[in-house]
Amino acid sequence: MLINLIKIFLPATVAFFLGILITPIATHFFYKHKMWKKYVRTEDSKNEDFKKIHNTTGELGTPRVGGIIVWVSVLGTTLIFYLLSILFPSDTTTKMNFLSRNQTIIPFFTLLFGSLLGLIDDLIQIYGKGKIAHDDKSWGKIKVFLIGGISLLVGIWFFYKLGMHSIHIPFDGSWELGLLFIPFFVIISLATFSGGVIDGIDGLSGGVLTAIFASYSIIAFTQNKIDISAFCAVLTGGTLAFLWFNIPPARFYMGETGMMGLTITLATIAFITDTVLILPIIAFILVISSLSSIIQMSSKRFFNKKIFLVAPLHHHLQALGWPSYKITMRFWILSVIFAIIGAILAIVS
Repeated sequence: MLINLIKIFLPATVAFFLGILITPIATHFFYKHKMWKKYVRTEDSKNEDFKKIHNTTGELGTPRVGGIIVWVSVLGTTLIFYLLSILFPSDTTTKMNFLSRNQTIIPFFTLLFGSLLGLIDDLIQIYGKGKIAHDDKSWGKIKVFLIGGISLLVGIWFFYKLGMHSIHIPFDGSWELGLLFIPFFVIISLATFSGGVIDGIDGLSGGVLTAIFASYSIIAFTQNKIDISAFCAVLTGGTLAFLWFNIPPARFYMGETGMMGLTITLATIAFITDTVLILPIIAFILVISSLSSIIQMSSKRFFNKKIFLVAPLHHHLQALGWPSYKITMRFWILSVIFAIIGAILAIVS
């Protein structure tokens, strides 16, 4: 038990301090190369609330690739403990290595590929020109296609290599999906990715994701899946390092390089821990943010009417006059509450 706890908390601590150490170097690079949007998103908008919010959120002049801090610290920590087990083989170093084929290899590479894809997206928004650099709908469709492609490959791996073909229904056994497991995985991954709209206020995404991954670390630990528990703890540590510098005034934003990799990885972790039906509770803030955007778009398209002043929900609250810090702190509180509720349900069901 003690060695398992050390295996979880030590890498998490390493990830946190690694993130803290690399941030000054990364920040200098971000600002030196002006890695922020070069245009204001209000150019073509007639929504005065939208203009007001996005004129005051510091989008111009604040780097949008801060998620690099998270995934570099996470992947770096994972490789450190893996290389220690290879270069200095012993019972201790082997035990501390949490990169395993049946638990963490897929989340590891999902985080890597998703983050690199997100980085490409960020660079297009930063340095690109023309429609594609202005959140063009065609580029959005390409992103969805690419995320779907990655998810399809991961779903196939889960089905054929790990033998996963059912999902757990809380308090009611399992639901056999067969080959439908693969498209179901793709749908859940895309739905989780849509929750990335939470990255819109200083400190918001970092606090929400910290609560989510901490919850999954606890869940995996109770399932005796120590490797995935350690990996989730490392994700928590890396996210906390990002949050240290993202608290208002933010030094940088998460960007797609953070949100894309982390949300897709979250979906894989939910399937590995067989808690996919509890994921909407644990990630409640991501869900309501995504739903608010979907509801807004659907209402405008079919009824030519807005439900929210601005979507997603946190921007609606800003438009109502809520201070950003109040929204952030209350969303953090809700995230912790729902993460605890989800963890309890996952453990007792």
